[in-house]
Amino acid sequence: MDEPLNIAAIVPYPVYPAKMGGQKGIALFYQYLAEKIPVTIITTGKHQASDFASNFLPMLGTSKLRYINPLLFFKLKKIFATNKYSHLVLEHPYYGWLGIMLKRACKIKLVIHSHNIESLRFKSTGKWWWKILWNYEKFAHRNADINFFITDEDRSFGIKEFKLSPAKCHTITYGIEMNVTPFLEEKQQARKKINELYNIRPDEKLLFFNGTLSYKPNLDAVDVIIKYINPQLQALKNFSYKIIICGKSLPASYKNMEPWINNNIIYAGFVDDITIYFKAADIFINPVSDGGGIKTKLVEALGYNVSSVSTISGATGLSLHITGEKLHLVPDGDWTKFTNEIITLSVNDNTPETFYDHFFWGNIAKKVVDILN
Repeated sequence: MDEPLNIAAIVPYPVYPAKMGGQKGIALFYQYLAEKIPVTIITTGKHQASDFASNFLPMLGTSKLRYINPLLFFKLKKIFATNKYSHLVLEHPYYGWLGIMLKRACKIKLVIHSHNIESLRFKSTGKWWWKILWNYEKFAHRNADINFFITDEDRSFGIKEFKLSPAKCHTITYGIEMNVTPFLEEKQQARKKINELYNIRPDEKLLFFNGTLSYKPNLDAVDVIIKYINPQLQALKNFSYKIIICGKSLPASYKNMEPWINNNIIYAGFVDDITIYFKAADIFINPVSDGGGIKTKLVEALGYNVSSVSTISGATGLSLHITGEKLHLVPDGDWTKFTNEIITLSVNDNTPETFYDHFFWGNIAKKVVDILN
């Protein structure tokens, strides 16, 4: 390009402070990108202002009607004319109409940064209007100059189903801030802290799952843990373990169930520092079979050097060529095999360097800059 890169990004919902996987995926993406090129984040008024973005404009409002507010076009058109942005990045396709209008009026490149195929995600949760969203999502992507998909599978879907040009489609994955495995001492200290906090013996295998539990695919995974995985592990005589589940919004009906009482499963709720739990865990379990996109919790677990067992669907976006023996995959719904993998899984293998090369945010940001140029 003749003009230097200068990015405006529309982030349509609160992200800062970033606590959950989706929030981290946006916040860290721009944190590392802003180290390389100017970034202006246009967002709602509920954020805590970022200290790394070139500029931060909380001008979208907080009403649900913000997604269809025509006045935003005129406000942003003036800002874009003054700041001479080279690219507008939309987080998700919801502001596709606005992005297309700004692209044409301000002569800038439009980028849609997709975190999953949104319409299919809502289809998997039973929303009747998913097909309407599918057509709008297709319309937005087809009018973008560049499409970022979070997995190769989503990129292939966009090319085939949305009829997108392959040259305009790129895989930009969710990342991690680590570029090497954590020190053994860090993991030992974390395990000691968790042992003391929950009265866990050092000889017990610590199994871990986390996720927002108001999200149906994550709650379904908790059901699998309670109904299938835990009973099969209980039946074993020589396997001592605890399962810790972290995540907010567990329905009240779950909190008095027998598994929490018999000390095999510990519900820790929402925790301020999830990194301690990742570092302490022996095995991360991911019995998620729906929801689309990449499972950020699985990427983080492997980044913290935690041996992991996942369904095939739950490991979308993760190649065994990159994860090596650190990740074991099981066919969806085969919970006996899933349990057997937990029992036999080695916790001594390290996450390979290829994983960190692929998922480190610094490398992802460099790839983005190369594409935009």
